[in-house]
Amino acid sequence: MTLPTLAADADLLLSGRPLIDLRAPAEFAEGALPQAISLPLMSDAERAAVGTCYKQQGQAAAIALGHQLVSGDIRAARMDAWLSQIQQQPDTLLYCARGGLRSETVQRWLAEQGCVVPRVEGGYKALRRCLIDSLDRLSSQLPLLVLCGMTGTGKTDLLLKLSNGVDLEGLAQHRGSSFGGLPEGQPSNIDFENRLSLAMLRQHSTGAPGLVLEDESRMIGRCTLPMSLYQAMQQAPLVILEAPLDERIARIQRDYVDGLWARFARQMDEEAAWQQLAQFLGTALQRLEKRLGNLLCRQLQESLQAALQSQQQTGDRGGHADWIGRLLTQYYDPIYRRHLQARPQPVVFQGPAADCLAFLRAPAP
Repeated sequence: MTLPTLAADADLLLSGRPLIDLRAPAEFAEGALPQAISLPLMSDAERAAVGTCYKQQGQAAAIALGHQLVSGDIRAARMDAWLSQIQQQPDTLLYCARGGLRSETVQRWLAEQGCVVPRVEGGYKALRRCLIDSLDRLSSQLPLLVLCGMTGTGKTDLLLKLSNGVDLEGLAQHRGSSFGGLPEGQPSNIDFENRLSLAMLRQHSTGAPGLVLEDESRMIGRCTLPMSLYQAMQQAPLVILEAPLDERIARIQRDYVDGLWARFARQMDEEAAWQQLAQFLGTALQRLEKRLGNLLCRQLQESLQAALQSQQQTGDRGGHADWIGRLLTQYYDPIYRRHLQARPQPVVFQGPAADCLAFLRAPAP
């Protein structure tokens, strides 16, 4: 009986079909597809044992050991997990590292149970190659606009209103500054690249004339922008988003104080959330001490802690305006101005959010 296979191409990736990733947990942790669920054929220890056997005794012995390790109750439990996933989402596909023995074995076992499921030709390696090739190709082919603006102007808010916006910070799960880390942590760099490539493929598939991305350095936290895209962004025209200082302060407080506290509060009790927030913000400021200077850093720390204490005790949130405003005007704004002056690209539009949004939504001439 010939069992079905599907090519690892852009159509499959864009279909959003659920995927069972049969690789070991350690392989999945290094990088996977966003729509994949980890239901491994072998545990990390089992895979390591089979790999050692392969090196010492050859392929036949390794295959025999694999069948021995995944047998009886272990095989039955894993079969139940695969069948349960397929029952919930009948369009599920299978893949392993290279579309070889692991996915072929599971596909055959499932077929013996009357459940015929396609597997992906070439497995994860082929899917990953398709994503990287697509990212490099689209980076060079698609017209790009880079959205600039001082810290707190609301660049991410604006991007999310655009049908052709790609939120790099959202994909990296980091806001791109000393304060940018999130309690949930960041994806692996491979997962970040996979998500980014899929986002670009989706935009391209809708017929979007080009992409709008926020101005970023090569590193977003510990995630690295692919060189092909980063170089394209360094040559793309600029759109500058403007906002008054009080609006920027309010937005920073919303995102980095109120929003962050809410994230912590979902994970722990209220007292612990306040402690985590104070530690997070204080540590982020401390990382800037060499650039801020000892005196300014100490003053900002004192203002921050006083604002947090007042907010916790009385609910008054107004104290944050002092340290946020000083941090913006005395640190982030000068850096932004120097960075913008060094950019060789033309500025094609500059203005407040409503005007920038209208410009970016306007049909290309």
